[in-house]
Amino acid sequence: MSPGEIHEDHPFATPLDMRDPVRRFRGRLAAPVTVATAGTADRRAGLTVSSLLVADGAPSFIHLLVGSSTDLWDAIQETGAFIVHVLEAEHRELSDRFAFVRPSPGGLFAGIEVVDTDHGPELSAVGTRAYCRYAGHFDDTYHALVHGIVEAVVLDDIRHPLQYFRGEYFHG
Repeated sequence: MSPGEIHEDHPFATPLDMRDPVRRFRGRLAAPVTVATAGTADRRAGLTVSSLLVADGAPSFIHLLVGSSTDLWDAIQETGAFIVHVLEAEHRELSDRFAFVRPSPGGLFAGIEVVDTDHGPELSAVGTRAYCRYAGHFDDTYHALVHGIVEAVVLDDIRHPLQYFRGEYFHG
């Protein structure tokens, strides 16, 4: 330790031999950072999502893993649609906001330019988006694997994608 440091490691971290091996395995897979949104102008919901899969085909699908007790999951079920926004390095604060690790006085969408669409709230600052129609889900105890048919895609040139790797943000 250098002068002034209290701990070499995180003082509240779970000891290595007690950590969940599946969670540690998942942490070794670089994951895209996205924000999924759903809802209506008077009841918007959003959540940072890194557990997702895009399946190209006719039709194409996006599969999201979301907490079954989240407002996003409720909004998807109520409206039957959602939008997946692909984040870049410059959107790190947006990711933290929708992951509920950064305060957002006034609510998740306060101070953010949003366009309400048939698929849910569109985050204007994020240029790459997929608009999905809810096509079903698979439930487990804590999560819902949400299946969405991709109805439209908007692409922007992503130079520095925001990713999550071993518990931290990473961008190229």
